[in-house]
Amino acid sequence: MVKKVLFKIIGMHCTSCAMNIDGELEDTEGVIESNTNYARQQTEVKFDSDKVTDDKIVKTVKSLGYSAEPVGK
Repeated sequence: MVKKVLFKIIGMHCTSCAMNIDGELEDTEGVIESNTNYARQQTEVKFDSDKVTDDKIVKTVKSLGYSAEPVGK
């Protein structure tokens, strides 16, 4: 099932940070699209929940040196 989840990102310093997050997430199996906004400190991720979980997305962002948490949880 395709889901779209908004995550709050902590630790981005510039637009290059946002591009790094998008690149890494889009390389993650099951992620269809990642749209990170540096100004809002958020990323919206569209993904196949049968292949990847919210927790895996958070761990992927954390592996890059940032923190992430789903908005509204």
